[in-house]
Amino acid sequence: MIRSFQTIFKIPELKRRILYTLAIFLVVRIGGHIPCPGINADALGEFFTLQQNTLFGLYDMFVGGAFAKATVFALGIMPYISASIIIQLMGTVVPYFQKLQKEGEEGRKKITQLTRYGTVGLSAMQALGVTVFLESIVTPSGLVAVPHPGMGFRLLTMITLATGTTFLMWLGEQISERGIGNGISLIIFIGIIDRFPYAMFDEIQQLIGGNRQLLVELFLWALMFGTTAAVVLITQGTRKIPVQYAKRVVGRKVYGGQSTHIPLRVNTAGVMPIIFAQAIMFVPSTVATFLPAGGFKDWLTVSFSFDSFTYMFLYFVLIVFFTYFYTAIAFNPVEVADNMKKYGGFIPGIRPGKNTSDFIDNILSRITLPGAIFLGIIAIFPSIITKYSNVSYNFSSFFGGTGLLIIVGVALDTLQQIESHLLMRHYEGFIKSGRIRGRRRM
Repeated sequence: MIRSFQTIFKIPELKRRILYTLAIFLVVRIGGHIPCPGINADALGEFFTLQQNTLFGLYDMFVGGAFAKATVFALGIMPYISASIIIQLMGTVVPYFQKLQKEGEEGRKKITQLTRYGTVGLSAMQALGVTVFLESIVTPSGLVAVPHPGMGFRLLTMITLATGTTFLMWLGEQISERGIGNGISLIIFIGIIDRFPYAMFDEIQQLIGGNRQLLVELFLWALMFGTTAAVVLITQGTRKIPVQYAKRVVGRKVYGGQSTHIPLRVNTAGVMPIIFAQAIMFVPSTVATFLPAGGFKDWLTVSFSFDSFTYMFLYFVLIVFFTYFYTAIAFNPVEVADNMKKYGGFIPGIRPGKNTSDFIDNILSRITLPGAIFLGIIAIFPSIITKYSNVSYNFSSFFGGTGLLIIVGVALDTLQQIESHLLMRHYEGFIKSGRIRGRRRM
């Protein structure tokens, strides 16, 4: 393994790509600390310490803390993700987008361009909403987040935030083109992993201060590594369906006759079910922050706190539902069966056409169930750790949830690309047998 990492810097192109990616990471982190003008940072910090378990806290995690600081990258890359998801969903119901998806490279370029336009539009609308939200912030101590509100502040902040998101989108595309890995995913990855050194330092402080025993601390670290290994296992898990292609004689040449397989992932939906479910579950607690003090606000706050039984149960159910929902969108058995039939492929023992699509759909439904249950357990695991121990949520969030799944998925995808460069130049890869399988990109 150490030799493989040393080999990386012996390949000029790979070395250049990695250094280029690290340079963009530096730009992203610097931009995450440049504040927008006209905002009281003390008031904003005080407000967001109370918003960790709301939609604001979720959004802030994805942008690496930039939202809580109201920096030029406060919106992060999330408008691009939202635009991509909207375009993808429209591809299942709108004939125009369905046609683009079938046009190959030209269609992909058109979809990419529409996604960029959608990103600019969404970021502008979200930026306007953020400016209005910032003007309304008044902390319990009486501090105001925006000392001088008005149309000038709104226009300036909206342009700043929308430009920041557009610049991040461009940086992500530059990583994908000239760097290593999927740029958009890596920008989210670096924002999440940025919190890990602080969480680790807090744990060291707990140990030094005598608040936690050494044996307990070692058990927590072993549990975190075990959870990470389980996430890697499920992320890489696939069910291979054998496919045989019939021989065709064209003139003097024989085509086909090959054996291959269809890899069906245990976790086809990736991290999307957790993101959808988490966004829904944070709505009640977010609404509660705007309600007057009273019985209903207290009930919402207690019932939908991240460590309550009601929250964990509903969260688990929603994740199972969205796993099946997103899998049905991401993988179309009918389309796969039609393409196989078109090129003379068939599954041994299964008739081409509808029987093949039903067979694939049946297998996909069965292997998705354990994947959905595992996603649900991983999602609520940080809440369980926090509830039944004195571990802070900042550290327990790395025991599972959205952050861990994104970290593992992006890391595997990047390692797969690095290994491809190594093997292409006849160097030994990171593993001596098999290959690292990348994930579905976000």
